[in-house]
Amino acid sequence: MKLFSQLLLGLTIVCLLIWQLPWCYNFLTARSTKAPFTLYSSVIGDFAMMTPSGDKGMLRSDLSGRTYTQAQFDSILPMFYFRQLMSDERFPDTLNGVPVTPRMAQMENFNFRVVPSDINAPHIGLYPLLEGMSGRVDLQMPDDVFRITGKRFLVLTMSLQEYEYYITQIKKKSRRFTEAMEKKGFHFPATEIAGNPTTRKEYDEGYLLLDADRRLFHLKQMKGRPYVRSIELPDGIQLKHVFVTEFKNRKTLAFMTDADRSFYVLRNKTYEVVKVGIPSFDPEKEALAVFGNMFDWTLRVTRPEVEVYYAVNADDYSLIKSMELPAEELSAAEKIGKYVFPLRLSFTSGTDKYVIPRF
Repeated sequence: MKLFSQLLLGLTIVCLLIWQLPWCYNFLTARSTKAPFTLYSSVIGDFAMMTPSGDKGMLRSDLSGRTYTQAQFDSILPMFYFRQLMSDERFPDTLNGVPVTPRMAQMENFNFRVVPSDINAPHIGLYPLLEGMSGRVDLQMPDDVFRITGKRFLVLTMSLQEYEYYITQIKKKSRRFTEAMEKKGFHFPATEIAGNPTTRKEYDEGYLLLDADRRLFHLKQMKGRPYVRSIELPDGIQLKHVFVTEFKNRKTLAFMTDADRSFYVLRNKTYEVVKVGIPSFDPEKEALAVFGNMFDWTLRVTRPEVEVYYAVNADDYSLIKSMELPAEELSAAEKIGKYVFPLRLSFTSGTDKYVIPRF
């Protein structure tokens, strides 16, 4: 027994050392990254970059090496810096031959981000279904939630004081939604449920669902009644991940990826599926950031070894231009750390939200 205790103590000490010593070393030798902020400029037809430059502050340039002052940089990215240009009374009347106003810039601009830990994470499986036509400006969180089982759509109340209501109305609501989904050809259970269950948005488009056959459906609540729409996909597309957008301009309903890592846009109202002109994107391993305006979108795909930037047309999503920024070389301290600590133990990762031992 004494020998077992000593072995257990020794093993615990070793695990603590290979966990804490590399962590402390990395903490003490950490350095700030200097990745440039990059957007595509339709004014110059090139990527514009803002890079930290030591004592000089920010270096503003494009891919050709041309540098810009702060005011010039604002002018070549008018849709992004429209507030500053308004303040300076320099906002243009037209861009690319199209009349523009600050209001149009505000409505058309959007940001979208997704990281692998959003995908590789446990999910509760309970979803609030907001009212899409409440008649009020502000959205309200409902008192019930739903989940989709192997056979039906099930509504659950979150109020302990509404048991009688649950017995009557909630069961009716569950049956109503289940019948509406079955009528549209939905095969239970759902393999993917995508939505934005928050009131911090201007409108609600409900959820996009992939059924047991990975067919796409749109589900939302309109005046207390179910709205279910089967969405036809182009031949050969097997969707894997769906992200509901709900941007101000209401032009897009979702971003989607398939089994081949192709990236798609689902247009609102028409439900048209359009492939975006980028080679690939894997949301389980790569991070994506999209900065959009009425003329073009800048997409940044972050991989372990490189950051790739794509500029696509905002109308047909065709590729305009691309560029790569390789990862920074390891510092001397990082190279020494890899040699001194060849074996490391960690419990968390930047690619998921699970706490498990990782050697």
